Amino acid sequence: MLSVDRVGGGQVLRGTRLLEEFLVDGPNGLTAEWLGRVLAADVASVSVTPVGTGQTGSSYRVEVAYARPGELPVTFVAKLPAEDPSVRERVAYGYRAEVDFYKTVAPTLAVPLPTCYLSAISADGQSFVLLLADLAPAVQGDQLAGCTLDAAQAAVVALAGLHGPRWCDPAWTDLASTVMPRTDPQSAASMADLARMAADMFLERLGDRMTDINRETLQVFPNAVARWLMLHPDRYALLHGDYRLDNLMFSPNGSVTVVDWQTISVGLPARDLAYFVSTSLSPKDRLAHERDLVAAYHGALLQHGVTDYSSDECWRDYRLGMLHSPLIATLGAAFSTTTERGDAMMLVMLDRACTAIRELDTLALIDEESS
Repeated sequence: MLSVDRVGGGQVLRGTRLLEEFLVDGPNGLTAEWLGRVLAADVASVSVTPVGTGQTGSSYRVEVAYARPGELPVTFVAKLPAEDPSVRERVAYGYRAEVDFYKTVAPTLAVPLPTCYLSAISADGQSFVLLLADLAPAVQGDQLAGCTLDAAQAAVVALAGLHGPRWCDPAWTDLASTVMPRTDPQSAASMADLARMAADMFLERLGDRMTDINRETLQVFPNAVARWLMLHPDRYALLHGDYRLDNLMFSPNGSVTVVDWQTISVGLPARDLAYFVSTSLSPKDRLAHERDLVAAYHGALLQHGVTDYSSDECWRDYRLGMLHSPLIATLGAAFSTTTERGDAMMLVMLDRACTAIRELDTLALIDEESS
């Protein structure tokens, strides 16, 4: 059986359909007949082209010609699992998380999202399809190039729309589809072991392309992961988990839309903030602007109703959150498809992140708060 949400005739239709009805075997399944059934519309033809450079999945732009033009969009983006079966098996939990996010969580938040027209997934989680609004002329952020201060400001304000509306909502502890649920000592120790494995794998494969000081930072950060995950359990929200430029779409008017929800988890909210700022700006730009960016995020949280959270606490959480950056980058490198751009991207992200960890004295702060 198959869990399906779809938008058709102006309504969201929820229910259960047979497995073969909406799932497709790769982009060749994105046919006019298939889209017609999804949209309950008379689709004459479609044109499908790859978009993006996803590490754990594939995305395609679907251009549509209708037999009877109406109010439906003429382009969509279809998101499908990775072509490599071994990658599908490793990240099936992420596919489930993203489908569940659009189906049950997204309507309760204020973060800017694309309209989701279809979300369907198989019982084993290894086959799924999301049909999303095409955000063109918005363009994907460039992780290698980094971003401007204006783009960073828009991104951190949008992030507050994820965390603020359901800040410390007890219901997050029961969200089964999160990749990493709220942490207990046993799971924190397991994550530390996984961080060690991922860091060692990365250093063995690409460590010779890093500076000595960044290799050292990457080598030691897993020692703090278990203690870090247990800090401030009273302060939590749903985390995007991979909140970075490649997962943000920027419109010509400066607005931002957030995509790729395969890594949702529950934890200290500023982990998302620290990950974005540390991996999206050069060390020089981060030093010049991070105080202002943290202040913009904090101010937006207050507008979403967050109380009893001072700017000083937010800054301290931002410093603590820096460990999220090498954790996610090395895990991503360990469990996703290896590509030349992916390797270059992870190296740039880790160069920026390791520098931030040292300059913000994150490891010493973790020692202080966990003592």
